[in-house]
Amino acid sequence: MTNLLKNIIRFVLFIAVQVYVFNKVPPVHEFVKPYIYFLFILWLPFNTGRAPLMLLAFIFGLTYDYFSGTPGLHAAPCVLIAYLRPFLLNLLIPQETTQLSFAEPSVKSMGWGSYATYILILTFMHTTLLVFLEWMDFGDFFFFIGKVTATTALSLVLIFIAEILFPRKGKVRTNAA
Repeated sequence: MTNLLKNIIRFVLFIAVQVYVFNKVPPVHEFVKPYIYFLFILWLPFNTGRAPLMLLAFIFGLTYDYFSGTPGLHAAPCVLIAYLRPFLLNLLIPQETTQLSFAEPSVKSMGWGSYATYILILTFMHTTLLVFLEWMDFGDFFFFIGKVTATTALSLVLIFIAEILFPRKGKVRTNAA
């Protein structure tokens, strides 16, 4: 299966699972709403350029916004994590080894420590901006922090469960054309 076809299928599946499964689950608490749809952006190949990555994230966020009835709310956090992703990957993994050997970020390509840090930071950034845009009022700062923390924690648990249940084959890239 080509990379393009695989990512189109992921695009559709992540939107469908978020809209038709996680959005239908009643909130666990007033703080908690699980989000895993943005994992699509985090799993894109290493060699995706910054501009195409941000454009794809914007389209992905708007697609989810269309189905959830929140115009532009999810597009902004998606573009933010798409913008931060290359910087974070450069900090967490050696350039000369992993990106030349593997096609996309995964536990196999980055190791559990770096991959967990990558997922944690971008999930936290996504959730913080999303909750801030939903809320736009600093009347109760502890509610804001509680909602960001609880939503990030639940999303991380679901992401790691998805990573364990659906391991991606660490496709090794070669220099052959």
